[in-house]
Amino acid sequence: MATSRARARLRNTASIIAYVVLAQTATAQEAEFLGTVQLGDSKRDVQTDTATPITVVDQDEINDRQADTIAELIDSVPGVSLVNGSTPQGSGINIRGYGANSVYGTDQKVAVIVDGASVGSEELYRIGTQLFTDPALFRSVEVIRGTVGSFAYGSGIVGGLVQLETVDASDFTNGEVGFNVRQTLQFSSNGDGIASSTILAWQPTENLEFLANLTTREQDDQIDGAGDTIGASAFDLPTGLIKGRYSFGQNSDQSLTFSYNTTVTDENDVPYDTFDTTGGTFGNVDRETQSDTASLQYAYAPIGNDLVDLTVTLSYASDQIDQEYVDGSSTCEADPALCPSPFPDGGFLTVNADHKYETTKLNVSNTSLFDTGSVNHSLLAGVELIRKERLDANSAPGGTDNRIAVFVVDEMEIGDSLSITPALRYETSSIEGSTASNDRSFENDALMGGLSVRYAFGDGFAVFGSAAYTESLPIIDDLDSTELMEQSEKSTTYEIGGSYNQIDVFASGDELSFKTNIYQTTTDDITSYTVEGQRGVIPDRVETEGVEIEGSYTLESGYYMDANANFVEGTEFRKDGTTADWRNVPANSIGLTLGRKFGRELDLSWEIIADAEIKRNDETTDAFAVHNVRATYIPQSGILTDTEIRLGIENLADLDYTSSLATRPAPGRNVKLTVSRTF
Repeated sequence: MATSRARARLRNTASIIAYVVLAQTATAQEAEFLGTVQLGDSKRDVQTDTATPITVVDQDEINDRQADTIAELIDSVPGVSLVNGSTPQGSGINIRGYGANSVYGTDQKVAVIVDGASVGSEELYRIGTQLFTDPALFRSVEVIRGTVGSFAYGSGIVGGLVQLETVDASDFTNGEVGFNVRQTLQFSSNGDGIASSTILAWQPTENLEFLANLTTREQDDQIDGAGDTIGASAFDLPTGLIKGRYSFGQNSDQSLTFSYNTTVTDENDVPYDTFDTTGGTFGNVDRETQSDTASLQYAYAPIGNDLVDLTVTLSYASDQIDQEYVDGSSTCEADPALCPSPFPDGGFLTVNADHKYETTKLNVSNTSLFDTGSVNHSLLAGVELIRKERLDANSAPGGTDNRIAVFVVDEMEIGDSLSITPALRYETSSIEGSTASNDRSFENDALMGGLSVRYAFGDGFAVFGSAAYTESLPIIDDLDSTELMEQSEKSTTYEIGGSYNQIDVFASGDELSFKTNIYQTTTDDITSYTVEGQRGVIPDRVETEGVEIEGSYTLESGYYMDANANFVEGTEFRKDGTTADWRNVPANSIGLTLGRKFGRELDLSWEIIADAEIKRNDETTDAFAVHNVRATYIPQSGILTDTEIRLGIENLADLDYTSSLATRPAPGRNVKLTVSRTF
């Protein structure tokens, strides 16, 4: 499990958190003259009632963070690190050392699901995330770290899962018949950014609702903390969403929900390598990207029948990337000696590649509640049919990948204290190339599963542990290699941890919650990576281990504190017997938010995000501490009722820094102002 060094860090961090909690308590008691308001709530609830390492970012926090990208919504979740992140292009999500890296926007080990549709899952060379959508579309984001909670969602999920749910019309009509409009305008100083989100919510009857959203977000190139321009950081991102829901049947126990969102970007003369700030070797391209996601869901939960809670979801996700090399933009044309000779006429084939990939998925699942003696069961069982189609491109083979998966997750509660949750997933894959030169087919299958156990004591404490095994089945990208197509990656993760949740701990009406996960992951039979600097040489295995901490403390007077910490180490074992630091491991980090809520009207907070220095294979990334302040004002009466005003200053000290996994410097000071009103 975790090393002694990781355990020492955990003890030190726990001491720091305890000190801050006590300091906040003393400060709150000294400030009683300000008056007592409703019970305080922190920004984020700690999920202490489950063994699964899960973090939920709700609608309030989504609004509060004023994020420009989906990645920025979850960068404060322990275990989550960003590869860049402030722009849609060239950014990516890394969880526990897996996911995005400086070469690919994904390594297939972090799954992203939007309204049931699997998105952003292709490995495209030096093209970052394909998660082209806008934060304004979503009402909640769930992040599951590791493997143990992922078996109902996919195979090969080693780093974790990001699950997003789009907004509903009833979120704005409050479930009442009528028509509402919500308009949001956001302005940011760094890059002269501007965003507009218009939501039309109509509920003609209690059982029928419709929503339409149009969001546009654009900015010019940003400036880093040193005052230098961050190249290729400008973007223009229009996004649209339509969604409808119809409830019917006895007591409205059935429903149909349809959602469709689309995003289009049109970039001219930008670096092909979205992780870089200049054209460099590959040069620049004209690139147009269109991303579409659609979902149709049927739900049936008859009242009085605990054995049926059925959900049938048909989803479709499509991404199309068209790009053309800009003549004269590559450094190879200026100095061919720096590049392969001869330099291809019209640029590298990789640069002139067009991509299109589509994923169609049918998921049928049912949750049954029943008892067997003294054991209460919540049994989730389902089947998935998945079809991936990928256009043949200059830089990647095309083909189809047809999969069938069956999964079972049984959450068993024994008394009030013990819960045991076994999970199984069996998945088959049939991949076939789409061209005459690559018309081979391969079939693979795998049985995966895990077990988690949680025991709750009567005083708010709970302990838990889990073991999980998953396999990453071969993918279309590897059709050129028979060896890779006949071998799946195997990954095993072990976790232990504890949690605590209690009220009236240090003062009347306060609440303290925290949760700690200690994990170790081993990935064997590597197919996704090569040894750094050695093309075609595959590592033997990768081992990562870490500690993740989440905590919150609230006072009845409105003061609150949120804290999180992430300590991780990773090693790459090579076939020649040598080892190296795992290149995708982020720096150790800690985050702390201190704030106060004055009733429902005003929320003031100060956030500190600090990364330790990290030395990784003779490369050092400096430590840093960034300060962000936020204020949310929601008038409860007068002409500004139904108006929300948010002011945030990110990187308050205008610090010049680069995160450990980033390929470009972080933006300097950025003042954001957001005004929203519901009519």
